[in-house]
Amino acid sequence: MPLLKIEKIDKFYGTKGNITKALNHVSFQVEKGEFLGIMGSSGSGKTTLLNCIATIFHVTAGHIYLGEKDITGLKNKELARFRMENLGFVFQDFNLLDNFTLEENIGLALTMRGEAPSKVKERVTEAAKKLGITDVLRKMPAEVSGGQRQRCAAARAIINKPKLLLADEPTGALDSHSAQMLLEAFEKLNKNDQATILMVTHDVFSASYCSRILFLKDGKIFTEIRKGEKERREFFQEILDVVTLMGGDVSDAR
Repeated sequence: MPLLKIEKIDKFYGTKGNITKALNHVSFQVEKGEFLGIMGSSGSGKTTLLNCIATIFHVTAGHIYLGEKDITGLKNKELARFRMENLGFVFQDFNLLDNFTLEENIGLALTMRGEAPSKVKERVTEAAKKLGITDVLRKMPAEVSGGQRQRCAAARAIINKPKLLLADEPTGALDSHSAQMLLEAFEKLNKNDQATILMVTHDVFSASYCSRILFLKDGKIFTEIRKGEKERREFFQEILDVVTLMGGDVSDAR
């Protein structure tokens, strides 16, 4: 059974007379341990798709399954619990609390759940080690680089060991070095911990770290490609070729 199954989902915006179809009968599956990239030009539906999977948006039609659970039928209280127990989020904006240390930001969800301080510290250290930020845990967000803030956000996202890590343009606000460090951390999480990652990106360099890419165009899946045994440089070129075919409204390098 796939970890995630998207089954003929549609998403409409607007009212009668002014309706936009953001997603049009989209279907695909994600296996446990995949690192899936979702690409497409502005308005292609990629962020809408991620938000539907994240249960932030409700689909207009179709179904989304995580394991055997149809998440499209969940109500408000069920949704909050589902997100907390199953999903991790990394966004372009770091969304850290400025008056908390990185350590406190990472462990906040566990602290609010009433976990023992010793357990919180242990889990924070474990997550921070995976993201390479153990040496800055006691610093405030303003005292560290953008890349370190984003890796803190990623550590916060994985501390509950989610079934699915969702990343929306996670390198969008980073310089090339910081972006590479974050992507290498994602790659290690994927390979060493079998973390399942869905990453929306417009950036070919970022996408080249994925194991499979879905390309959206006008709310539909245009095509997909897999990395397989290819070197990252070769996969980069293959992604770039598809992007060029689609019109090229993405970043081709950093």
